[in-house]
Amino acid sequence: METLNLLAMGFEQALTPEALMFCLLGVSLGTFIGVLPGIGSLTTIALCLPLTFHLEPLLGLIMLAGIFYGAQYGSSTASILLNVPGSAPAAITCLDGYPMSRQGRAGIALFMTTIASFIGGSFAILLLVFFAPVLANFAISFSAADYFSIMILALTAASTLSVGSPVKGLAMVTFGLLLGMVGTDINSGQFRFTFGIPALTDGINLVALAMGLFGVAEILNNLNEGKVPQAGQEAITLKNMMPTKDDWKAFRYSCMRGSLIGSFIGMLPGTGPTIATFMAYAGEKKLSHHPEKFGHGAVEGISAPEAANNASVQAAFIPTLTLGVPGDAIMAVMLGGLLVHGITPGPQLVTTDAALFWGVVASFWIGNVLLLILNLPMIGLWVKLLSIPYRFLFPAVLFLICIGVYSVNNNRVDVLLTLGFGVMGFFLNRHGFASAPLLLGFVLGPLIEENFRRALVLSDSSLATFVERPISLVFLVLTAILLVFSLWRKTGTTHSRSQAAP
Repeated sequence: METLNLLAMGFEQALTPEALMFCLLGVSLGTFIGVLPGIGSLTTIALCLPLTFHLEPLLGLIMLAGIFYGAQYGSSTASILLNVPGSAPAAITCLDGYPMSRQGRAGIALFMTTIASFIGGSFAILLLVFFAPVLANFAISFSAADYFSIMILALTAASTLSVGSPVKGLAMVTFGLLLGMVGTDINSGQFRFTFGIPALTDGINLVALAMGLFGVAEILNNLNEGKVPQAGQEAITLKNMMPTKDDWKAFRYSCMRGSLIGSFIGMLPGTGPTIATFMAYAGEKKLSHHPEKFGHGAVEGISAPEAANNASVQAAFIPTLTLGVPGDAIMAVMLGGLLVHGITPGPQLVTTDAALFWGVVASFWIGNVLLLILNLPMIGLWVKLLSIPYRFLFPAVLFLICIGVYSVNNNRVDVLLTLGFGVMGFFLNRHGFASAPLLLGFVLGPLIEENFRRALVLSDSSLATFVERPISLVFLVLTAILLVFSLWRKTGTTHSRSQAAP
């Protein structure tokens, strides 16, 4: 009953005219960006983050969250019509969405993905409402050693469970930790790794790093590939969006299973929607009586991944808000935005700042309803956006990135850092080094250092405190298991390749 009362208080906060306006702005912008291939929600959130510095924390977080899950809705449009995913999690939708489009069923595919996204997101919000307060109450007993261990687990999971080489992922996490050390030491007040540059005394700007690694690097990657896809000319109307009875039958249970998988994966630090969508698709193909349909326009091949995609996005807020541990790079940027506003995510957030927490949760439901309203009747409009030539789009995005970075501190050095990180991110990505673990390491690095030092102070400089506390020990053991599993997987893959070689 208390939870329902708190949720009602959250709706009072989220239904104010200002909150509704910024929620609508966030989901509209997110859908717009999600439709356009090659930009992504992370770039948009990093770009809009400076705008929220002048807003109240609740309004800023509502807008950023709306961009996040709004982009997941829109990203399937390019996957279905162009066979080009608007974001990485939408890549799996190409496998069956594009064949449906070639069969003249693009409207049905777009309708199904919208409904699946709404159901998956709503299911995860229910978990957030009832599970997050329980987790927060449990986390109140966490000590500095426990927080240090869970953050180490999150970084290890982000680097070893993500797509690509685990070794390269760990290298990028380490690089992110090093970048996080630039600035002023939190205990002694001494400058470190600033190289005599006054602009670096407060550390590297999170917005500059995020925009460079993801925004500028993505633009350079698209220009380097030189592929500019164009949408087909099929008219998308409400009439040809209506599914058949067989479509609904295939949709029903696959959507439920995708919502369950996405919610579970989203709550785990270091996983994210990409892993959730691939697991949901693989699960549906395994359970299907006709697996040969997959890849040729199976409804289950789009409903399960889309439900998992949006469920994992909503569920990712559970560890971020209650533990202060982001699940992926986008959550890391949002965590940085909260810290800039003077809000420290963690178990105390649910109790000491209940209006903010429950207002954001209530806005998720409002945002999902707004997205349903936006996407169904306006699919035709979103489709037309795909005809914008990229040669006009990328200069505008690059200009906005520079303006956004400069507006944070009015510092030209931040703009130069953004361009430098963009070039660096482009070359790192081309050689298989993912940028997301670097960003997670950068955001969590100062928090890890702070909790590590605090744990040593409380234990009279005894490292045994990290294994004497049961919670900390469990997280460290899980970290060790992840590392061993990753090394075993890497060794097994290398051994298989050596045997296959002539």
